[in-house]
Amino acid sequence: MFKYIIDLFFPKVCAGCRTLLTTNEIVFCSHCRHEMPLTQYHLDPENEAVKKFYGKIEIQHASAFLYFNKKGIVQELIHNLKYKGMEEIGTVLGNWYGEDLKLAHAETPFDMIIPVPLHQKKRKERGYNQVTTFGQALSDALKIKYDDSILYRKKYSKTQSKKNLLGRSENIENIFDVILKVENHDKHFLIIDDVITTGATLEACSRALLKIPGAKISIACMAIAH
Repeated sequence: MFKYIIDLFFPKVCAGCRTLLTTNEIVFCSHCRHEMPLTQYHLDPENEAVKKFYGKIEIQHASAFLYFNKKGIVQELIHNLKYKGMEEIGTVLGNWYGEDLKLAHAETPFDMIIPVPLHQKKRKERGYNQVTTFGQALSDALKIKYDDSILYRKKYSKTQSKKNLLGRSENIENIFDVILKVENHDKHFLIIDDVITTGATLEACSRALLKIPGAKISIACMAIAH
């Protein structure tokens, strides 16, 4: 009864197009779900996400679930996830993409999921890390540990989205570090983030994690700028 009253006065709307959701729809409507710009990168070992790291850092795999276009549905989803507190978006995308990654990497599994961390100040400002629910859903799907305690951000920095390529590279270098523990040696880490743009942040995170003896790096993100 109480849920009915809540839904009556605060009806659930699609996180992509803002239309009312039906009883069987979760987070986004059936139309938006079918219009999602899927990359299928997990099936292509030479995809555009992988190419962003050529000659920069050694990775085992890189992929992104969706294409991110300005004023598109994915931009709306990421905005609502990142700034509107709609963390359930990450859960739905993680459940969906987790099944793809599980099939594509059955023979070369990952050992641990590591989110790109927020600085403590940024996390306090936002109240949450926008990739947490995505990572936890991937963890459930892939049956591997999600750990946000290994990699941390040493320096507070403003958002990268309005900086040019050179500005981003200069700003992001050496701002991440790791907590070294013997039990994390020789692990294959899957780094996750929301959107791949230049790849500078993910490269910096990878370099930090590669301080761990025997570490291998893979990357999986919700979207890639297209």
